Amino acid sequence: MRSSLLFRMYCCLFAAACCLSCGESDTLYARMPAKFIMDNIYSVPQLYTACNSMGEFCTIYGSNNQYIFASPTGSTPINKTALSQYSGFYLGLSGGFIVGLPNIPEMGRDVPVVVCFDLACSNCYDEGNIAKRLILQEGGFAYCSRCHRTYDLNNLGIVSLGEGGRSLFRYRVNYIASSGSLIINN
Repeated sequence: MRSSLLFRMYCCLFAAACCLSCGESDTLYARMPAKFIMDNIYSVPQLYTACNSMGEFCTIYGSNNQYIFASPTGSTPINKTALSQYSGFYLGLSGGFIVGLPNIPEMGRDVPVVVCFDLACSNCYDEGNIAKRLILQEGGFAYCSRCHRTYDLNNLGIVSLGEGGRSLFRYRVNYIASSGSLIINN
């Protein structure tokens, strides 16, 4: 009888923990699938800078047989390998991401961590199911030429100029500085 009471108590604790983690997931991260893995980011100056310098961001998108890593100051193409062709990479709504290290830590954190947003304008997608690619700008901003909104990448991807609206879609990302690995997995 005592073991069944303990079992029920553990089940309740597990269910409560699942609810809490799902609550954070629902409010902070998009529910859409995203998958991208890049080892040795040292070979891509735009991505290395975006992951290691506060206030810097870069876009990642696919084009033909290459991944393009671009910042407002330049871009680097990397050929897709056979491994990436078969590993099922999924680059979000518009086939791309914005990755970077904000210059403002999120609430509850002491230091900024690398973030990842969809390269598509979230408001154009919500309003018309249109996956319009954003244009990365200097200073940590992304601009939509369709709806004329500007998003603040240093502040959770919120709309900073233009009509209000929702923040950018955000994905889970893990940057391992010691190995130079970036993993986007939603």
